[in-house]
Amino acid sequence: MGFTGDGGVCALLRRAEGPEERRLLELFSYGLMAVGAASALLLCFIPMPYGRALIFPLLIRAGKPTPFFTFVLALLFCVFNGYLQGRSLTAYAAYPPGWLGDSCFIIGFLGWLIGMAINIHSDHILRNLRKPGETGYKIPRGGMFEYVSGANFFGEILEWFGFALACCTIESLAFALCSLFILGSRARQHHKWYLEKFEDYPKDRKIVIPFLY
Repeated sequence: MGFTGDGGVCALLRRAEGPEERRLLELFSYGLMAVGAASALLLCFIPMPYGRALIFPLLIRAGKPTPFFTFVLALLFCVFNGYLQGRSLTAYAAYPPGWLGDSCFIIGFLGWLIGMAINIHSDHILRNLRKPGETGYKIPRGGMFEYVSGANFFGEILEWFGFALACCTIESLAFALCSLFILGSRARQHHKWYLEKFEDYPKDRKIVIPFLY
């Protein structure tokens, strides 16, 4: 399956080709221009942490409990990073009037949007690997899982590097690099576990960066 296949990124983008979808995208872009660059970027940052903290736990089925120490570390990181990004965008970042039309913002915003779509789609695949009543582990297939073992991690890394490009701040770049190192390490562990657990695991599937790593 390629990027242009039924389960690839292009399939996700083709869903936004209808007149109603294009109108929604236009209204969304007008809304971003109305609130200003810093506020628009802050709105891009907020959904993911809150989604991870509040929505995603309600969607997943019962699994292994998270160690308390890991939970505390993740909470502290989210609180500190949330303050850092929010403070940076509201108090220090200054953007010219036409920043929302700048190539850095447009490319970064598209990267953020595509990364978020990949992340959400990959999480959906992982949540639905087992049907109700089934036990055991399965190989995730479909979407970006055809290319990498850590498809959800790849989506999140792409999302935050897009966010960093759109912001062009030291704080957002630091967050993107932290995401790369932390999620890249987790993806490597998952990839190694898949290879050890499944004899028929696709040998050409990369760890977290399609075709590269």
